[in-house]
Amino acid sequence: MLRGIFFDLDDTLVDQRSAATAAVVEWAAGHGVTDELVGERWASVSETHYARYQRREITFTEQRRARVREFLSLEMADDEADIIFAGYLVRYEAGWTAFDDAVPALRRARAAGLTVAIFTNGIEEQQRLKLTRLGLIDEIDLLITSSVLPAGKPDPRAFKGALDILGATADEALMVGDSLEKDILGAVEAGVGAVLVDRHGAHLTADVPRVSTLHDLVF
Repeated sequence: MLRGIFFDLDDTLVDQRSAATAAVVEWAAGHGVTDELVGERWASVSETHYARYQRREITFTEQRRARVREFLSLEMADDEADIIFAGYLVRYEAGWTAFDDAVPALRRARAAGLTVAIFTNGIEEQQRLKLTRLGLIDEIDLLITSSVLPAGKPDPRAFKGALDILGATADEALMVGDSLEKDILGAVEAGVGAVLVDRHGAHLTADVPRVSTLHDLVF
């Protein structure tokens, strides 16, 4: 019997992609970067170095510095990289918005008697701030971030650690997220059921349970 549910946060409950794209376009323009592929390049650079952090090859702060250096193609001291990244961060945080199906889904899950946990690869401080600002913190029971785990999703150790915190076995939990690799295939490898949130129809042929909106989730 299902006892608990893991929701990914970014691009599952919160429109992280739009916030990041709008922030980087404005921020990059201030550094003389104005081409049409700014958003795509920043997303690619961010994914590369954030994955290194999730594998614990570098620290969280180091991945931020690496993103700035690669994106701007500049060598700079750590403190300069931190200052430059802060200019992006303030714009990014100002753009956070929750999807309109987020709160209803969280409330339906709780009404079904499930323990509702956010399971995210973000760091706890930032993700807790995000949940609080967007009015989601009171809609959940647990916040589980990869910063308190041995590794991030899709590493099986991340799912094992999250299950321990949830207090459930793999067959008593469900993972709901937007990343086919990190959320869904990672969960399946760990023996956890999973539902892909495919808002943009990017995985129409994926052989996994899939919804295009959280309104379609049934508990």
